[in-house]
Amino acid sequence: MATAPQPAPPTTRRPSGISHRLLLTATASALLVTTTACGSAVNTAGGSSSDGLITLSMQNPDSKTQDPATWQLVQEFNKKHPDMKIKLEGQPVDQHEQRMTIAAQSGTLPEIFWVYDSLAKTMVKSGDLLDLSPMLAENGLKAKFAPSMLAGFKQGVIQYGLPYQALVTGFYYNKAVLDAHKIAVPETFDELVAAVKTLEAAGVVPIAQGANNSTYSVWAFLTMLDRFGYESKYQDLLAGRASYANADFLRLYKHVDELAKAGAFPSNMNTQTYAQAVASYTSGKAAFLDAGVWEAEKIQKSSAGKDTGFWAGPTFTDGVGNQKLVMDVPSAPFVVSAKVKGDKKKYAAVKAFIQFYYSDAGQKILVDNAQPPVTTYKPEVDATKASVFAAVLAEASKPGWTSPKAQPDLVVNAATASAMYDSFYGVMGGSLSPEEAVKNVQKTIK
Repeated sequence: MATAPQPAPPTTRRPSGISHRLLLTATASALLVTTTACGSAVNTAGGSSSDGLITLSMQNPDSKTQDPATWQLVQEFNKKHPDMKIKLEGQPVDQHEQRMTIAAQSGTLPEIFWVYDSLAKTMVKSGDLLDLSPMLAENGLKAKFAPSMLAGFKQGVIQYGLPYQALVTGFYYNKAVLDAHKIAVPETFDELVAAVKTLEAAGVVPIAQGANNSTYSVWAFLTMLDRFGYESKYQDLLAGRASYANADFLRLYKHVDELAKAGAFPSNMNTQTYAQAVASYTSGKAAFLDAGVWEAEKIQKSSAGKDTGFWAGPTFTDGVGNQKLVMDVPSAPFVVSAKVKGDKKKYAAVKAFIQFYYSDAGQKILVDNAQPPVTTYKPEVDATKASVFAAVLAEASKPGWTSPKAQPDLVVNAATASAMYDSFYGVMGGSLSPEEAVKNVQKTIK
């Protein structure tokens, strides 16, 4: 972030498209969560949820430094509503997922919490989550969202989640490096291949990628998957009416293989981490970086910041459907414990926080921390001070371009998501043929 988790990439913000493993053992249960005599959840840092009227539990152990937008939102809310104080707590992503799973089983969920959508869908089926539709109906809150920002977190008539942050992904590019080699910012796949060949011949890393302990870092390629019809196909894939190993997806993987053979990726791709790939870009050693909005602030502060632009990725002449796609989707959601409904004070506090978070004032706090708004709030960004973030926002709102409803890995189970990451890196690194790659993903779909 996310996804880290959401935002993971850097430990500071883990995007949401990262696979997770719920390794629930007695030892993990004892380490991750205990209960007080009255059943209040206690985090690993100590202190029960009674420290505040309600608890907001996040996927970062130190939100003040790792998720300053959320930290600031909570501080501002607490100033405005001292009678509705929120306690902000968190754990690293995998531990957080484990803890929420255990808390759901023991009936000790925090009032509000971040969670991967796959786990949220399981929780709503079990009756653990509150229907947020009544809260959205008050004060015109629902009208503040584009339909796509809510649709992914709805099951039947139940609105079980709301978008925590927006996930805008693609390629950062170094204009100075491209200009030095007389390369225009590509638009099509063929133009990207041509740029890669020129850069590789000049000894410049074309696309910074890092697969070591970070195979999730293929965001730009997930967008490419949507340009080959993924959004219109995935429900049939999951229902067994279609196969991931289809002719359309296979064409994409052959294009990825073409990029690899043209020298698009660093020779140490399989041994360097995502964080190291980011570092290679920020130090000017790579022309492109596969990443998302969460890196804007870091890039801005680097030597590459003044020369960085943002690109939604290539269009394909042999793609399927709309090619003018930019990934601007909700990351993993905020959800609310169903038990809140039985406590008038806590219900009022949760409602007040949600109204504040998605108000223009709340969304401005996101923008001030280099996070795009998740509502229709129109931010004013000083491009002279935040040129990288401004470039991301401009690309996400290009006239005539639209976004898929969800990132491809966020609508499948963890095993399939992980297989998707591995399939791309397998072809990029030469360990899998395109045919093997699509078949490997299909094996995980049940």
